Amino acid sequence: MKNLKKEVQTVTKEIKALTRKTEALAKKVAKLEKAQAAKKRKPKAKAKTAKKAPAKKKVAQLTATDQVVNIIKRSKKGVDVPTLIKKTGFEDKKIRNIVFKASKAGEIKRAGRGIYVAAQS
Repeated sequence: MKNLKKEVQTVTKEIKALTRKTEALAKKVAKLEKAQAAKKRKPKAKAKTAKKAPAKKKVAQLTATDQVVNIIKRSKKGVDVPTLIKKTGFEDKKIRNIVFKASKAGEIKRAGRGIYVAAQS
């Protein structure tokens, strides 16, 4: 019984020592990662004879209102709020506010209780 207790204590001490070594290694790795990230951020000097690549056009992100109105316009029978929530991932309150504003602006209209369709142009 005494031997078993001593062995357990020895194993416990070794585990604690390994834990300390592991934590020290983790700190060193974190420092190296920070150093590498800092090196990547530094801009490189460009050669004067090199030609510039043509600038890429940025694709304009659709606003939340545009996303909701586009979904409504694509549907033939109309869309309800739960469907809009599923398709956009927006919260209920945000969808309802967008629908209210879009209907006031004349972009969409209400086809029935909770059903929205595109306004006729």
